[in-house]
Amino acid sequence: MGSILTDRQKAELNKTVLAYLVHQCPGVPAPLVGLLKESLLPPTIASLTSELDFSNGEEIRKYSQVLEKKWFSVIRLQRQIMDTESKLEASKQEIEAITSTAGFVLAGGLSKFNDPINWLPKLPSKYSLSGHRQPITAVTFHPVFTTLASSSEDGTIKLWDYELGQPETTIKAHTKSVVDIDFGGPKNAPLLASCSADLTIKIWDPNQEYDNIKTLTGHDHTISAIRFLPSGTHLVSASRDRTIRVWDINTGYCVKTLSAGHTDWIKSVEVTPDSQYIISAGIDRTARITNLSTYKSDLVLIGHEHVIEHAIFAPASANIYLAGLENLPKPISSNYTPSFEYLATCSRDKTIKLWNTRGVNILTLTGHDNWVRALSFHPSGRYLISVSDDKSIRCWDLKELGKCVKKLENAHNHFISCLKWAPPRRSLNEAVTTPVSNLNINGPDSAEVSAKRLKAESNDSLKNARCVIVTGSVDLDVKIWM
Repeated sequence: MGSILTDRQKAELNKTVLAYLVHQCPGVPAPLVGLLKESLLPPTIASLTSELDFSNGEEIRKYSQVLEKKWFSVIRLQRQIMDTESKLEASKQEIEAITSTAGFVLAGGLSKFNDPINWLPKLPSKYSLSGHRQPITAVTFHPVFTTLASSSEDGTIKLWDYELGQPETTIKAHTKSVVDIDFGGPKNAPLLASCSADLTIKIWDPNQEYDNIKTLTGHDHTISAIRFLPSGTHLVSASRDRTIRVWDINTGYCVKTLSAGHTDWIKSVEVTPDSQYIISAGIDRTARITNLSTYKSDLVLIGHEHVIEHAIFAPASANIYLAGLENLPKPISSNYTPSFEYLATCSRDKTIKLWNTRGVNILTLTGHDNWVRALSFHPSGRYLISVSDDKSIRCWDLKELGKCVKKLENAHNHFISCLKWAPPRRSLNEAVTTPVSNLNINGPDSAEVSAKRLKAESNDSLKNARCVIVTGSVDLDVKIWM
């Protein structure tokens, strides 16, 4: 292999090597120096550079230091390369961890780690978070950041980084059990809301280290559930006093109190993505849909034989599968189109029921051995996830006529009380999808506006889906599944 150095570079290198050897070995006999000179600096090379005066100690010292400096530079460069490679490897691992958690979609539509269309949780959980002193009552995700909140009967709310499985802070929130929590509120500045058996609702500001910025009072008994309207301007609460209240977040005032027709404790409340309807359910074994523009409840779901623990709206992505259960190519349009087409409820009677907007129970899912406590639809709409007091998580395939395709037994060591699927990835500017100006609490959006918004949100939800769910339990643990 030929030399990569030019003749002049080779001459300078050899001269430097010779000077280094002579400097490091004082007293070398002159004949040996001559022999080294003839070997390293033959006439054809020596002619390319100035003659080295071996009798000049200062010149020899100067040239010998050149080699040491060059060698030191090489070592330093090698160290820098090694440090850079180490940092690069750490960055790769960090990116892989983030993409694994978030389910980032790569070219071709699939995640490197998780397929957001078909991903389902599996044992064991990624993290098991401990710290609460009494049973977990609710869990919720920050709409933008990797923050997870959990509430407990111990009166506290704990914030966690669910990517790292590490605690962030603890809020001493209420004087009695914290029953429910939810993130939401103004665009660009999400808030955390909590409700309690102490009859108060509290608003916490993440931008002020979770300071309590408002306390809402008015309910006469335990407040069971709260949800921010996606519009960001209001929130709704449900209570054991048999009422639902609508609150203005900016003023903290209750703008409306309604019963929705319930005759007993209201346990659950959820809101449609366009902020037009709520579904409430509870001890009276009914689920009721209320129009937030007219405050009228004109759809009642009756069929469960025990308390309804949770009731939710099906996302638009589930419509094709749920319509298939009715042997229909698409849902039958109704007064609720396009806000929602189907609903799901779960009960202490150990069943899950699926409903259409005509109030017809189109399918009942059985299999849990104890109370079914919470539900969540998969972003793809194909699966329904449920948790139960039988300590299991079950995944139901709506494309396969509601078949239970996955059962995670002993997911916790005690009753599983709550479940949440992580929201789709969004920037802070996209945290609230419905502009405040588009929502009139006393008047609905046009059907065309709602339809376009819901279709866009459904597409974004799947495109940006995170393959992460969280569960909370009476065993005092919060578990992250990813």
